[in-house]
Amino acid sequence: MFDATMMQAVILTLKLAGATTVLLLLVGTPLAWWLSRGRGILRDVAATLVSLPIVLPPTVLGFYLLLAMGPQSPLTALLGRSLAFSFEGLLLGSVIYSLPFVVNPIRNAFEAMGSRPMEVAATLRAHPLDAFVTVALPLASPGILTGAILGFAHTVGEFGVVLMIGGAIPGKTKVISITIFDYVETLDWARAHILAGGMLAFSFAVILAMTLIERRLSGARP
Repeated sequence: MFDATMMQAVILTLKLAGATTVLLLLVGTPLAWWLSRGRGILRDVAATLVSLPIVLPPTVLGFYLLLAMGPQSPLTALLGRSLAFSFEGLLLGSVIYSLPFVVNPIRNAFEAMGSRPMEVAATLRAHPLDAFVTVALPLASPGILTGAILGFAHTVGEFGVVLMIGGAIPGKTKVISITIFDYVETLDWARAHILAGGMLAFSFAVILAMTLIERRLSGARP
């Protein structure tokens, strides 16, 4: 019953989630570090913008992203082509939509670390970048791992944003969630059950992994 169409959707979804997670870790880690250092109205505004996708309806975010990728947008003029209904457009939308699920756990880990480790590194004349790589990142590794898991899982399950900016182009933008929706619309319950059941098992595994990580961290704390 598991056919080529399902496999195509699964591969595309995993490709999108993997690429999104890598980009979010590269962008989100330094952003989380900046947000965790000090206070100020600029950081408050930035933190609010980062967390906005948590409460913003996905279709609203997808609508504005679609406008931003439209033929008359500055982004299209800059790139020379529209990103709407393309894998690159899905990737951009996924990075924005999953940003808080990666940045916030990493930011919390940096804040929990406190300033003492970096102060000690400074007294040993460590360069700030060296201290960040050798001290801050290892200490914040549980938060980074949590962010990576949440970012990957959130991207796998997204629907509203990808539907708005990607549609349902097989092999290009038709991810698992869109495929399930199409099966339900055509009353193909058997195939919908297969993919939905897989998503259910995946979600259970993610929550269990997060629980085990938290338990391990709690046991490691003095």
